[in-house]
Amino acid sequence: MLASANPLILLAAAALAVASLHDIGFRTIPDWLSAMLAADGILLRLLDHHLLTGLSCGLAVFVLAAFCWRRGWIGGGDVKLLGATAILVPPTLVPSFILAVSLAGGILALLYLLLERIIPAPHLRHSASLLRRVLIVECRRIRRRTSLPYATAISAAALLMLAKG
Repeated sequence: MLASANPLILLAAAALAVASLHDIGFRTIPDWLSAMLAADGILLRLLDHHLLTGLSCGLAVFVLAAFCWRRGWIGGGDVKLLGATAILVPPTLVPSFILAVSLAGGILALLYLLLERIIPAPHLRHSASLLRRVLIVECRRIRRRTSLPYATAISAAALLMLAKG
């Protein structure tokens, strides 16, 4: 269970789910979600008396992720989400969080490579529902090997760490 149903943890879990879904649907992560997660993390770090350490971890992860963004390895929204979730995660778990993000990202990449081989070419009907349209667009992205919705990997790792923490 996510830290005994702490309202701040539940809010973070909901925000992480929204970030993941938004990244899947639109390949963007709204800035307000990262800001909300950072604020939520600051409140959690105030409560556990590790604010300075939490902010330092968030800054370090943000700087490293920004370097990856400059190299074209990840998107800008992922950089902000990583920095915010590094504040949210208990400081002692940040190295495990980064490892979990890497592993979840690898699993996501393997899943997309597998799906590329088995998903047929989608056809869009004009009367398709929003969910069907999103699924069709995602199928096209998979077949074209476009960017991954990395917020799903970040969110999965963050939720794992919050459940531990």
